[in-house]
Amino acid sequence: MRTSYSSSNQKQRGVATVEFALVALLFFTILLAIIEIGRMLFIFNTMQEMTRNGARAAVVRWVDAASQAEIKSIALFYGASMPTNPDVTTANITITYLQKDGVTEVTTLPVNPASPGDNLSACGDSTRVANCIYYVRVSITGATFTPMMGLFDFLTMPLPTSEVTMHAESLGFTI
Repeated sequence: MRTSYSSSNQKQRGVATVEFALVALLFFTILLAIIEIGRMLFIFNTMQEMTRNGARAAVVRWVDAASQAEIKSIALFYGASMPTNPDVTTANITITYLQKDGVTEVTTLPVNPASPGDNLSACGDSTRVANCIYYVRVSITGATFTPMMGLFDFLTMPLPTSEVTMHAESLGFTI
């Protein structure tokens, strides 16, 4: 009787190791997938914050090439690319100046209005309202999420556009 018990025990030797290997493989795959999905959500939220930073900077700076570059740098947390996703650069950021309806772009920039004070005048003059910068829209487009781990390359996907529209404040006007 003892022999059969011992023989049965020897047949089961190593089964726990195999079971652990199978369960551990599944567990760590799910754990790493959760980490990557959390990272993707973090990048999306960071893009939202970047557009808010850019919009806040754009409503208090004048419309010229130097200010545009500075606004994009501020949106990227004073860097050349997004800290957690180097694929997002200044090329992905768009700054649009809108009329009072919030849809029509002020396309005559940087000619009209000629200065922040002229913009304030245009906004108050009913004959020049087409030259009034009333809103500023900052958006990030064309961003993609690429997983850090090669195991999850199928999770590479485009991220949705992040966009913030704010009322144009001083646009650099000083007294």
